[in-house]
This record gives sequence, structure tokens and C-alpha cells, in this order.
Amino acid sequence: MASQKDLRQSIASVENTRKITKAMEMVAAARLRRSQQRIEQARPYAHWMMEFIAGLVRYAPTSGTGLPLLEPRMDTKRVAVLAFTADRGLCGAFNANVVRRTLELKRTYEAQDVEVDLHVVGRKGVSTFRFQGYHLVGVYTGITDRPRYLNAQTIADVLIRAYSVQDVDAVHLVYNRFKTAMEQNLIDEVILPIQEEVVTKYASDVVAPHMEFIFEPGPGKILRDLLPTYVEMAVFSALLESSASEHGARMTAMRNASDSAIDMINSLNLAMNRARQASITQEILEVVAGADALA
Repeated sequence: MASQKDLRQSIASVENTRKITKAMEMVAAARLRRSQQRIEQARPYAHWMMEFIAGLVRYAPTSGTGLPLLEPRMDTKRVAVLAFTADRGLCGAFNANVVRRTLELKRTYEAQDVEVDLHVVGRKGVSTFRFQGYHLVGVYTGITDRPRYLNAQTIADVLIRAYSVQDVDAVHLVYNRFKTAMEQNLIDEVILPIQEEVVTKYASDVVAPHMEFIFEPGPGKILRDLLPTYVEMAVFSALLESSASEHGARMTAMRNASDSAIDMINSLNLAMNRARQASITQEILEVVAGADALA
């Protein structure tokens, strides 16, 4: 049995840890509220942007406009996968889930003789992939806590350029979509080429097939300006969703750690009380034995 001194030291150590995890939980909760506000502001814009672009893609005469972002590839030889992880840890399985899904996607494509370019957001994902010996085509760190639209533009420009010059034939995003602080949904979606089912879903909410429109300066020019914005908005939405999911996962992980610390402190206090009682009992026995010896 551990001594009372050792138990006191353990209790003090766990109590200090509990204070740290409680503070980190409060910080994560504050950042989560801020991230939720940004998501609520960005989601309507992203939705209406998708509806507008989907309507143009489906009903505008875009044939012969020479828009590479609308050209599906008949033979897929290389794809780009953009994985969204965090710059910091202590957020449960948040990073591990993204890394695991990304590697599953990579192995699936490689089994079909398709090469995969890995682009990773977040220091945790970058360090994990590099430790496992994977080559990273794109690395983006220091932006996950408070992502800006400029960050999304930088990432989207790389992906758009690669797809436009046919360096890659598809672009995947792997990230956590925020649902609640305790629940995040792992998403794997293709943003390039623009999927037909996505166009059908959004376009059906905007215009009817029998409606006719006059485009000025023309659907090709409009789409040439808007399609890069669509990719940027898709990346920016993923950044915001991933950031909120990270803070929610960290808040939940720190709350669980604090609760476990309280349970451990209670167990240590019980062990210390038992050790103190055993010590007192031993002293009483020694006194009684000494009195009996003198009698």
C-alpha cells in the first residue's frame, strides 16, 4: 500500500491536472461559440452560391465555353486529397479519424492504379503523415484556430491550377463537419469535377427546366468568374466546419478528462483515508501491546 505522503502527492498532481483540463475546456468552449457564429454566417452564403452556380451549370448553354473546372475526366490517373486536421492535439479522435479516412481513400485509389497527391491542413496531420513516410504535395499550418477566407483562396488556387492543367483528375476534401460539441460527422466529398448529383440537387431548388434566361455578358464569362469562387467557398466552409469541430472535440475531451480526474481524486482520497485509518489502528495496537507488556 502506498504511503500517505505518496497519496497526498498524487492527489495534488491530479488536482493540478484537473485545473488545467478545466481551463482548457473553458477556452475551447469560448472558441467554439465564436466558430459557431462564423459557420452560421457562412452557411447561407455558401448555400445560395451553390444554388446559383448549379442553376447556371444545369440550364445555361455552357458547351464550348472552355471551362476546365466543368470538364469531367474520362480516365482518372491522379487525384488530390485535401485533409483537414488541427494544429494542436488534445481533441480526442478528431485528428486520427481524418488521417484514417484519408489513408483509406489513398489505398482505395492506389488499388485502382490511381496516384494520390496529399494536401494536409494542420500541424498534427502533417506530422503524422510525414512520420509514416508519406510525401505531402501541399502543407498548410497555423490557420486552423481562426481560418480566414484568404487561407481558403490560397489553398483553392493550388487545387484549381492542378485541375485546370490536368495534373489531377479529381479533388477530394476530407474533414469533420460540425453537428454538436459532442458529435462531428466525418465528410469525404468531391468538389472537382462538380458532381452531377450536386448540380441536380441545388438547381432543382432554384429554377424549373422550362424557364428561359438571357445571360449578360454570357454564361461562359459568368461561370469563369464564379467557379473559382465556388471552389474557394467549398474549402472555406470545410475550414470553418473543421475548426468548430476541433474546438467541440477538445471541449468534450477536456470535460471527460476533468471528470476522470475527479473520479481519480475521489479514489485517491479513499485510499488515503484507508491508509490513515490503518496507521491509526496500528498505533493503537502498538500502545495496547506496550501496556500489556508492562502489566
